[in-house]
Amino acid sequence: MEDNVLLAFTLTLLAGLCTGIGSLIAFVCKHTNKKFLSVCLGFSAGVMIYVSMIEIFVEAQNALVAELGERMGSWATVGAFFCGMLLIGIIDKCLPEEGNPHEVKTVEEGEKPVQENRLMRMGLFTALAIGIHNFPEGLATFMSALQEPNVAIPVVIAIAIHNIPEGIAVSVPIYHATGSRSKAFRYSFLSGVSEPVGAAIGYLVLRPFMNDVVFGLIFAGVAGIMVFISFDELLPAAEEYGEHHLSLYALIGGMVVMAISLLLFI
Repeated sequence: MEDNVLLAFTLTLLAGLCTGIGSLIAFVCKHTNKKFLSVCLGFSAGVMIYVSMIEIFVEAQNALVAELGERMGSWATVGAFFCGMLLIGIIDKCLPEEGNPHEVKTVEEGEKPVQENRLMRMGLFTALAIGIHNFPEGLATFMSALQEPNVAIPVVIAIAIHNIPEGIAVSVPIYHATGSRSKAFRYSFLSGVSEPVGAAIGYLVLRPFMNDVVFGLIFAGVAGIMVFISFDELLPAAEEYGEHHLSLYALIGGMVVMAISLLLFI
């Protein structure tokens, strides 16, 4: 596992910094391609749901059952899974509504005439909210890459895609409030940095206590976090950007691609 730490951290860093891509899109595009974004978000949800339920949850259960026995290990897996959901749910609940990263934002919305102070406040709140929100997300990405390098790439791509609209949400209001592309990009970039920071802090804190039981609990929690993000953020955003069936087909497509990628490594 130790040999994969650098790879896992690098992949988490790349996923987190994709908020910067969203920021660049906001600067160069006059209009958001909603259908394309809908497909990307639906695809990401399919990847994350499938890998969480089929691979990560099962790996966690196997580790916990081996250490705690079938009955206790199974209960521990399910408990940790829903605790992961509870954690990310509490974080979302504590965030102010205007800064919640799950609120869909398009490039066009920045053109609406809104007071500059309010726009700046909205952008800063969103950057702070995304930074807090990305902490457990970063740990989830890091742990999946650390334990299962063969599934790391699709998971990282899924997380990266869903970070793009978050970058738009930060950069658009700040840019229109200040007129500074560099300032808007900087705040967007920093909100994404919290993802690898969350991974690093989480790993350093947990490393002294790491054993098969702790790993199994964390991995089950990671599965819960990813499923929650998919249902709470990716799917609603995919439907809002596009059409119901378009996002559904993309969801299924993401599951198919993830399934095939896992089968190729058997």
